[in-house]
Amino acid sequence: MRIAYVIPLLCLSLTACVDRTVAPARETVGTQPALPAPDRSLVPTIKIAPAVGWSDGATPQPAAGLAVDAFATGLDHPRWLHVLPNGDVLVAETNAPPKADANKGIKAWFKKRAMKKAGAAVPSANRITLLRDADGDGRAEQRSVFVADVNSPFGMALVGDAFYVAASDALLRYRYRDGATALGGQAERIVELPAGRLNHHWTKNVIASADGRRLYVTVGSNSNVAENGMDKETDRAAILEVDPDARRYRVFASGLRNPNGLAWEPATGTLWTVVNERDELGDDLVPDYLTSVRDGGFYGWPYSYFGSHVDTRVKPPRPDLVARAIVPDYALGAHVAALGLVHSAGNRLPSRYREGMFIGEHGSWNRKPPSGYKVVFVAFSNGRPDGQPQDVLTGFLDAKGNARGRPVGVAIDRGGALLVADDVGNAVWRVRAAEQSPH
Repeated sequence: MRIAYVIPLLCLSLTACVDRTVAPARETVGTQPALPAPDRSLVPTIKIAPAVGWSDGATPQPAAGLAVDAFATGLDHPRWLHVLPNGDVLVAETNAPPKADANKGIKAWFKKRAMKKAGAAVPSANRITLLRDADGDGRAEQRSVFVADVNSPFGMALVGDAFYVAASDALLRYRYRDGATALGGQAERIVELPAGRLNHHWTKNVIASADGRRLYVTVGSNSNVAENGMDKETDRAAILEVDPDARRYRVFASGLRNPNGLAWEPATGTLWTVVNERDELGDDLVPDYLTSVRDGGFYGWPYSYFGSHVDTRVKPPRPDLVARAIVPDYALGAHVAALGLVHSAGNRLPSRYREGMFIGEHGSWNRKPPSGYKVVFVAFSNGRPDGQPQDVLTGFLDAKGNARGRPVGVAIDRGGALLVADDVGNAVWRVRAAEQSPH
């Protein structure tokens, strides 16, 4: 079939209104999610929520007992957050770096157009901005450029006076002085991270161990299901353990298609992450998930999902790896795009949020009906997930299906409120208990 006929066919397929039967939400989340048979189609589902932003005075909808305020607005694609010990809030204003070998072929062309419509194709500001609420009124009245000219910065970590930034291609280190509003001097490149001309999942997050001797860095895959070849996946779809003194890393855990958020569970000292799973197997496959991370653990990608469910698209198969694939701890639902993750320790929200994880779900672009587009809370008991996820912040989609915002990074501020980076709304939201004043 000639391309002249293929493109209209694809356009019709992508825009047609199709009645779909999807699993009830309660069946697709939790420790034992329902996993339907794969539903592969010639044209994958694309359902875009056009990015429109927030009208004046509009905010997301907080759950009962909560209130939300704008901590900062007018930002440039804010994606990730870090709270310094003195209460200053750092926000990575960032987006994908140039990818010389990406966006080739008809499918890639459609995806690129879809991402542009969803507000995900803006140039990267390549900076980290410091936000300071000096008067304690719940809104940052001071801002400054903390770090500039970094190649798509994302994760941040502070260990003593060493401030680490996970850029799209390297782990960087700066010297930090308490109260500084900007970092001077050249960054040290501690280790080079998997990147290259493709760098499909470009975001790199970082978290430090309790003693600061090791750093853990997320690296997403270079493809959906290794269609670019496993030679392009070296040290990807993984969490790396970095020894900053020796300036080297090892693979800590693998088979994690696109891990992003990282958090320590304080009762057990266990590392947890949220992972974006593979696409093009249907509206209810594969669930994105929250899981503890085992040293040396393999979590299936690309050969299988949720344990031993084989993905027959991947050639050659690896039954040896499938046999040892770890089943993730907790499904969050298919295509929710779970990115942000923070443990609830230190929050001053109602008691139902005392123990568990807050998760920023960026939202689907390939599911009918859409999923995600909210912040949820997964309660924990004895260091493990317990019960259904609870909505914390919703309303990012309007009644027409437009995206007023898309939540990404989450953090607990010094006052015990939950901060949420919104990269379409260009804001940082502050969620507090309703009975508390913004101060």
